[in-house]
Amino acid sequence: MYLCYIDESGTPDSGNTSHFVLAGLAIPIRQWKNCDNQIYSIKKKHGLEDSEIHVAWMLRRYREQESIPDFDALDYAQRRARVRALRAAELYRLQRAGNPKLYGQTKKNHKHTDAYIHLNHNERKVFIKEVAQRVGGWGYARLFAECIDKVYYNSIRTGPIDEQAFEQVVSRFEHYLQNIDKRSESDVSGLIIHDNNQTIAKKHTQIMQRFHQRGTLWTKIKHIIETPLFVDSQLTSMVQISDLCGYALRRYLENQEEELLDQLFPRADRRFDVVVGIRHYADRSCGCKICAAHKPKATAEIIVAPSS
Repeated sequence: MYLCYIDESGTPDSGNTSHFVLAGLAIPIRQWKNCDNQIYSIKKKHGLEDSEIHVAWMLRRYREQESIPDFDALDYAQRRARVRALRAAELYRLQRAGNPKLYGQTKKNHKHTDAYIHLNHNERKVFIKEVAQRVGGWGYARLFAECIDKVYYNSIRTGPIDEQAFEQVVSRFEHYLQNIDKRSESDVSGLIIHDNNQTIAKKHTQIMQRFHQRGTLWTKIKHIIETPLFVDSQLTSMVQISDLCGYALRRYLENQEEELLDQLFPRADRRFDVVVGIRHYADRSCGCKICAAHKPKATAEIIVAPSS
């Protein structure tokens, strides 16, 4: 049995992101506890054992920290107390100023980042890098993703972007299971585990039911069982890791940030020397690492996966 944890990064509709990414990280079920324990140990070292890894919120700069003298010299409890005091004062100021929109957005930002305020910006970056390095070393894991350039997609396609991404990830996971099944003496199955969202849950459940009946455009579904299992990402570390993978892919494509990608890309599913698990759906002239990795080594420079 293989568990494939999926999550999205960016928005499928027009917005402030040029790409929409759906990423899935698959691991053998026998490795689940080992993986979960490894992530927990890294979290605990940084005082995050009860916190969700949400990379986009973690890597923001928190201006309150930068206004506190000698912030780095404070212990974790002191840091939390000082930041929360400043945030409470700021919310009170906005409330008195009669700006409900800004007040609401600021309160939302505080809620999403409160778990991380005891770590300065560099410490949060170190934490994320450490998690990425650990995941990149999981030789038994495979990364699948569809990374869609929304401008390019909308110029030639009319269907929902998120549906294409889901169909692609499901198809690649199924192909991976089919290849394993050919070498295995026992039946091989897979289960998709998704971050819980009521709108997406209903939609992806219906799509998966259709896949089971008719197959996808590329393959029959023979090894993926049931419809996706939807879980609370706050309580499930492995879904948080798929969030990290999606974030790393999108930030590379939108901002050319390579550090996290280079840690995680070795886990992309490969056939011989070609990456088949991750695709950048973009103009054929694109020369990014993801597009280059679809070409043989003789004609393209790619990130080489370590032996596992």
